[in-house]
Amino acid sequence: MSPESVELRRLIAQAERIVFFTGAGISTESGIPDFRSPGGMWTKMAPIDFRDFMASAEARRETWRRKRVTDQTMRAAEPNRGHRAVARLIREGRASSVITQNIDGLHQASGVPESHVIELHGNSTYATCLSCAKRYEIDDILAAFERTGEPPDCDACGGHVKTATISFGQSMPVEAMRRAEAETLAADLFIVTGSSLVVYPAAGFPEIAKENGAALVIVNRDPTGLDRMADLVIHEGIGDTLGDAVGVN
Repeated sequence: MSPESVELRRLIAQAERIVFFTGAGISTESGIPDFRSPGGMWTKMAPIDFRDFMASAEARRETWRRKRVTDQTMRAAEPNRGHRAVARLIREGRASSVITQNIDGLHQASGVPESHVIELHGNSTYATCLSCAKRYEIDDILAAFERTGEPPDCDACGGHVKTATISFGQSMPVEAMRRAEAETLAADLFIVTGSSLVVYPAAGFPEIAKENGAALVIVNRDPTGLDRMADLVIHEGIGDTLGDAVGVN
């Protein structure tokens, strides 16, 4: 075990309330590409703005065409050691929650109860009506899209149906942001994993935690803009680092 993992294990053992903040890096180790990284989807085609989605049937078609492609990769992904380490600490009551920028549902798949996952950017594993909030399963939506080639509308109210994610130009979820702030302020150890910490306002939570007296740990392969204020920085793989520190295979 590396000296950094030993120090992380010590900090975890001493903490009374741990909060995790996870970004794309923890899921790339499960085979899900980071859309923002070089070679990612957003370097090849611009993301579709929420206002365009609402105004244009063609933008909605293109959104569902892309979902049909990316869904295969998402479904093939499974939780890795990093996800399992987070799940163990939450199961044991050592960690209170995981605040995530990810939309893949892998924390829930690893065994973290839905009530302990705060999704700042939503969830792509199901869809909702933007007007009445009725939930739709992705399989049903994609099957209908395959048959008709038309973007789905709600069968209850006629509103537009979209994956339950937060798109560019769409407002951040008020309740998720409120819960994330409350959890951040209650933490005495705040562990960031796999986030470049460049997307605000979400990336502001580690700063809030540190300013409120929590120890701040950043585990990310590349440097971040907040490394200078962290108590421990580990530029190594997330799954192995967390797995070693928590004792999860």
